[in-house]
Order: sequence, then C-alpha cells, then structure tokens
Amino acid sequence: MNTIEQFNEHVMPSYGRFDVVMERGSKRTAYDENGKKYIDFGSGIGTNSLGFCDEKWVEAICRQARTIQHTSNYYYTKIQADLAEKLCGMTGYKKMFFGNSGAEANECAIKLARKYSFDKYGKGRHNIITLTNSFHGRTLCTLSATGQDVFHNYFFPFAEGFIYVETNNIDDLKAKLDDTVCAVMFEYVQGEGGVCPLDKEFVNAIFELCAEKDVLTIADEVQTGVGRTGKFLAGENFGKLADITTLAKGLAGGVPIGVCLAGEKCCDVLTKGTHGSTFGGNPISCAGATAVLDRMGGDFLENVTRKGIYLKGKLLEIDEVEKVDGMGLMLGATLKTKKAADIVAAGLESGLLLLTAKEKLRFLPPLTITIEEIDEGIEKLKEIL
Repeated sequence: MNTIEQFNEHVMPSYGRFDVVMERGSKRTAYDENGKKYIDFGSGIGTNSLGFCDEKWVEAICRQARTIQHTSNYYYTKIQADLAEKLCGMTGYKKMFFGNSGAEANECAIKLARKYSFDKYGKGRHNIITLTNSFHGRTLCTLSATGQDVFHNYFFPFAEGFIYVETNNIDDLKAKLDDTVCAVMFEYVQGEGGVCPLDKEFVNAIFELCAEKDVLTIADEVQTGVGRTGKFLAGENFGKLADITTLAKGLAGGVPIGVCLAGEKCCDVLTKGTHGSTFGGNPISCAGATAVLDRMGGDFLENVTRKGIYLKGKLLEIDEVEKVDGMGLMLGATLKTKKAADIVAAGLESGLLLLTAKEKLRFLPPLTITIEEIDEGIEKLKEIL
C-alpha cells in the first residue's frame, strides 16, 4: 500500500488533495517522496512565512523542544511572556490571548466583543456585522460569521448573531449598524474571497461609524498579518488600528498558533474562566513565532513590498493575465481564458506550487523568496499558460 492509499484509508476525505506526497523542504523549495522539486508560491497558504526549515527558526524550535514542550496555562512560561511583550510592542496593542489557529483567534474576538458590550450595555447588543465575500474560519461560529452563502450549508442550525453587509457599500453599512450591533469584523484584504482589498473610503467609514456608537472594530488579519502585505499589519496600509486584531497563519512560521490582540478599550474584558485553550501559547509555537518576529526588523518589510511589486509586474507581462489584485506578497491574478484550478494542477506537473482564490490564481510565496526564485517560478508559469 502506498502513502496515498494508506492515508485515504484512515483519514476523513475533507480536503481536495492532489496526488503528491511532500517529504521535505529547504528555503523556498519543496521535494516530494520521489525527489521532484517544487518552487513554492503558496507557503502552505501563507503559513511558512520564512520558507521551509529556516535555520534560525529550526534552531529556536529545537532549543525549546529540548527545554520544555508544554505546560498547562495554570503556569507561566518565559517564552510566552517574551513573545507577548514583543508582539504588543510591534503592533501597539495592550494585551493578547493565545490560541492555536485563525478560527480560534476569531472565536476569541467574537466572545471578547460580545462580553465587552454585555458588561457595558447588558443583553440585546450582541450582533456582529461581517462582510459579504468574507472568510473567518471553519468552526461553526466562524462559518456563521463568514459572509458567503456557499459555506452556510449542511451544518444547521448555524450560530445566530451575524449581520452581513455588502463589501464596500457604505450605505448598507450605515443602514445595518443599529443599536443591536457590538462589533464590525472585516479583512482588509479578503483572501479566500479572491484577494480583494477593501476600498479605503469604506474602511474609513467602518472606523468612523463604530467610534460614534462605541462599536468595536475587529480586523481579521489571519492571512494579511505578519508582513504579508508589506506592513506588519495590513491595517497600516490604511492608517488604521482596530480595537481587536487576530493573527495566525504566518506568525509562527509553520507551527500552530493563533493570537487575539486587544487594545486598551477592551483588553481586560476576558476574565478568569471566560475563555481558555489547552494548547494556547504552547512554548514550541511561541519559540517559532519569536524567531519569525526577530526577522521582521531592518529592511525586511520593505523588501516584501519590493518583491511584491516585482512579482505583480512579472505577472502582468503574461498575456493570459488580465489583472492582478492585492498587496505585498498577497496577490491574485485574474486569467483571461483559462481556469485557475487547471493551472494549479498543471503547476504541480511543472514543479510549481500555486493556489486559487475563487476564480483567481493566488500567490502567497514565503516572505523570504528571492527575485531569482520569483523569476524561476514565473518562467514555469509562463510555460503553463
């Protein structure tokens, strides 16, 4: 029995997997069990922010694994305290909650917003506005928060308390932001929705209207955060800092983590017993995240912006590419005649790892990718297209 047969016999078929068994990786290159090489333009859906097995990242992970791998959250660990201090210092937030994923971070944000409103105003002010075309996770609650009908199936009844506003429609936002709403939750760039940045005027309206009504702003930066858009937080591109921001994916460089960051206004809302996570703040994950944050200084983020501009320019040189949306190294290419899913499959044959976002080709390469590696991947993509 080969690996794929063995896997399929024992694992639920909840993913549309390709018939490739990945075995190892180095920098921005992966290798399958047959030794075939792949240039990585997807970074594990934006998770391997430093590429595969970055030396300093591996050293940090291994050093922590040899020290202490886990302790319950009844106790403190130095690595947790250090990471929290560093992350708050880099983002401007006051406090955080540690989880294991983006969905967990968003669940925490939802609970935080509702308790903030309950503590201050009592029952009945619990609704959260989210946007059409959004994506916030796979748990029952975050699926309910997701503003796409395709996800609202099978798992009835879905969680109540979410109101969907048409993305970039200020009038719709004004009409639905009533006295039952405690928060507005949004992605600055809708990733799973097709790599679609919000209009700056719409973002401005969210913050202005929420400030008037003491409604919290929640920025889901699970995919856009940690340098992906050329700023540490995508909100910096809009000149905004939400009351709450969630991070995950690229934060720990490939090991599970999720973080819910809160500002002064709501950072002490979740008190003892109101929320928890067994593995939240796991020392190994914290070590990985610390190694990632240590790389964000100097001209690192400027280089992400530079490489994003370069990649976008190279994509636009291809005849089949109609337009390119996104920021930094988070890009989505609309194709003129071909289906993105077919190109992803063809990319595997050619040794190129790609992603889709709805009808677009999605590009989330490691933040450490070089210009030479971008050129190598683009040449493969040109041949496919």
